Amino acid sequence: QVQLVESGGGLVQPGGSLRLSCAASGTSSSFEAMAWYRQAPGKEREFVAALFLSGRVTNYDGSVKGRFTFSRDNAKRTVYLQMNSLKPEDKAVYYCAARKPPLRLGVPTQWEFDYWGQGTQVTVSS
Repeated sequence: QVQLVESGGGLVQPGGSLRLSCAASGTSSSFEAMAWYRQAPGKEREFVAALFLSGRVTNYDGSVKGRFTFSRDNAKRTVYLQMNSLKPEDKAVYYCAARKPPLRLGVPTQWEFDYWGQGTQVTVSS
C-alpha cells in the first residue's frame, strides 16, 4: 500500500523559511509525477508545485515561483519543498501528491494524482 508522509510544517515568522518533506513507501516502482498542493481555511485546495520525474521538469504556481523550490532525493524516496520568504498568505495545510502513470507537462489538477499524504500545517505569523 502506497503511503506518502509529509513533515516539516510549523509556525514561522513572515520572511522565514521552512522545508517540507514527503517520504514515499509501499511501492518499488517510481512515480512519474509528484506535486504539492495547499489548502487554506475556507478555500479550495490549490496547486503549489509539480515535479515531472522523467523530464526532470518542475513547475510552480506564480504565487510561489522564485520563493519555493521542489527537489527530490531518490535514494531516500523523498521529495522536498523548500519555502523561503514566507508570507502570511502562504498559511495552509500542505499536501504531497503522487502519480505513477506519465502526466502531461503543465499545471496538473488535483484529480490527476492517485496518492495523497495526510497534510502538514504551515502557519506564517508574527
